[in-house]
Amino acid sequence: MLETSARLLKLLSLLQAHRDWSGTDLAERLGVTARTVRRDVERLRELGYPVHALQGAPGYRLGAGAALPPLLLDDDEAVAVAVGLRTATSSSVAGIEETALRALTKLEQVLPSRLRHRVNTVQTATVRAGVAPGPQVSADTLMTIADACRRHERLRFDYTGPRGGASRRNAEPYSLVNFGRHWYLVAFDVDRDDWRTFRVDRLDPRPPAGPRFTPRDLPYDDVAAYLADRLSARAWACQATVRLHEPADAVAGRVWPGMGAVEAVDSTSCLLHLGAETATDLVWMITSVQADFTLVSGPPELAGAFRRQARRCLDALGER
Repeated sequence: MLETSARLLKLLSLLQAHRDWSGTDLAERLGVTARTVRRDVERLRELGYPVHALQGAPGYRLGAGAALPPLLLDDDEAVAVAVGLRTATSSSVAGIEETALRALTKLEQVLPSRLRHRVNTVQTATVRAGVAPGPQVSADTLMTIADACRRHERLRFDYTGPRGGASRRNAEPYSLVNFGRHWYLVAFDVDRDDWRTFRVDRLDPRPPAGPRFTPRDLPYDDVAAYLADRLSARAWACQATVRLHEPADAVAGRVWPGMGAVEAVDSTSCLLHLGAETATDLVWMITSVQADFTLVSGPPELAGAFRRQARRCLDALGER
């Protein structure tokens, strides 16, 4: 009986870990015959697990049931889930903290002592520093937007701009992005006939969703690069472009998120587009990349800011 129970748990674990299994593969993994696999599958069905037979070939798939079945996690997976739940208790998603805490409490009750010790060790040794709390967003709002993105349905919402102006938007949602302390929606604004980014905490969806649409091509290679460009340059009055004398792949790791957008040019150079509040801020941002560069465009005061920084450095070495 113990052997049969252990085999059922192993079978359930295999079905949870992989979408489709052939009966032969399951028999080999379990060290039993295909007939025994069929009997064990029937036992799981009797226990309420929705194990479906694959069409066209002998095999099995674990479907979504009316109730969540117990998850079988190995040690590393259990620790990863527990640490993630602890992090979620200070999430920027409103209303999720209590839910995450309840889930964490249930998980820790069934964790072996050795794993509870590992989780507590990580938690007690970790300090969150340098991260100011961002505005919280509703979990329902995130789900509404995510569902519209998945189904390619237009999204209607009220939006409050950074200066307080309110407007009604009709957009084709592309993706949700968690960037720094904020959540953003990248979408094509139908009324303005252009791509836009929206802070989710300033957004209030107006159900129901609109008609379905055919997804458009994003103006950048990926949504993260597009958002970085919008946040790092276009949002600032003081903008500049420099040509870095290194390929884009070489400098990408030195340009932090929100600082600027890197545009590949050739095998020896790339363009960096960035923005800031002042020309002085632009100088330290550009020089922090630690690459030789040529100024392509920028405000008139940027040249003077570079000269002042150069004189300051030479003075520090006593070479002027």
